[in-house]
Amino acid sequence: MTRRAALIVLDGLGSGEAHDSTAYGDAGSATLGNVMRANPDLRLPTLESLGLGYCGDTGVPKAGKPRAAHGVAQPQGAGKDSTTGHWELCGLVLKVPFPTFPNGFPPALLAEFAGRTNRAVIGNKAASGTAILDELGAEHLATGNWIVYTSADSVFQVAAHEDVVPLGELYDACEVARGLLIGPNGVSRVIARPFRGVPGAFQRTSNRKDFSREPTGPTLLDHLAAFQVPVIGVGKVDDLFAGRAITSTHAATNPDAYALIERGMAGMMAGLLFANVIEFDQSWGHRNDVAGFVGGLKQLDQWIPQLLRQARDEDLIIFTADHGNDPTTASTDHARERVPILCTGPRVRAVSIGERTTFADVGQTVAEFLGVSPLAAGQSFLSDIWSA
Repeated sequence: MTRRAALIVLDGLGSGEAHDSTAYGDAGSATLGNVMRANPDLRLPTLESLGLGYCGDTGVPKAGKPRAAHGVAQPQGAGKDSTTGHWELCGLVLKVPFPTFPNGFPPALLAEFAGRTNRAVIGNKAASGTAILDELGAEHLATGNWIVYTSADSVFQVAAHEDVVPLGELYDACEVARGLLIGPNGVSRVIARPFRGVPGAFQRTSNRKDFSREPTGPTLLDHLAAFQVPVIGVGKVDDLFAGRAITSTHAATNPDAYALIERGMAGMMAGLLFANVIEFDQSWGHRNDVAGFVGGLKQLDQWIPQLLRQARDEDLIIFTADHGNDPTTASTDHARERVPILCTGPRVRAVSIGERTTFADVGQTVAEFLGVSPLAAGQSFLSDIWSA
């Protein structure tokens, strides 16, 4: 087999309200569209030429003759988390949402966590990751107590200053939390949130680490492993699948991820390169940083031609997302949105694939392309886009 697929997930780059956004409190969220409308002079010539304007509410002008296959996908599974989004892209549709804790975690759970890690807990509420450092960072420096917090997403986040708590101890504590957070408390992710600095100038470091629940059923990655198809991971994709059937090199910034994608493609003879590009979500969406988001879109637009110059005859390159994270709204949390789908490569026909009913159509297409058994969910659109 000489076929290569690149599945590049632009984390948080949603393209407009989903069919059930209102039920999630996300009416009006349209990440790409709202950012573009807030910046009417912004031009993304590469993405426009590929056909991003046809991928939902993106605010990008519609090219007269798109160069890529183009469409949009609705979320079918429950939730709006990176884990659920990536799982659905890989054919695993979650039926019941992961639990959330807007009023904090049960006291008995935190007491057990504190006892096993030998540090007390402060915080225990839903909060912005930067705001809670401003509020409790000084107390943490004085006491060494864990800062535990959550968000609108299904996460148990543990923040600690790197000069107070060694990274290894923080990671071990998150492993303890992961073991405790099961059953009705089984959050999607436990996240280590190390930071540095002084009161008034705390900054989270790049040593974040996610501890996800293991997928509840087979995914595209399991199917590829069963057929011994090589997989290269870029970004936090290994964390999102609890390391099952994938290892990955992490990237703190989008340019770091782009460099790793290019390097991975240059050395890959066949198989799947699976990448998460993190900053649209982590750096800009969660912080309502519209200017940063715009700069990231420009970087992406300028980088894509470099990647496409590497494309070989049997390559299928897919750009998509896992959820929205609209920096123009009051919320700093993920948004329930549709996601764009752009497919390109020398043999890809530049046709519309319409609006898909589930992200899983992407994974099903990759499964068919790489010759592995069909996934449990999704309908492949390979025959629509591939020139035999």
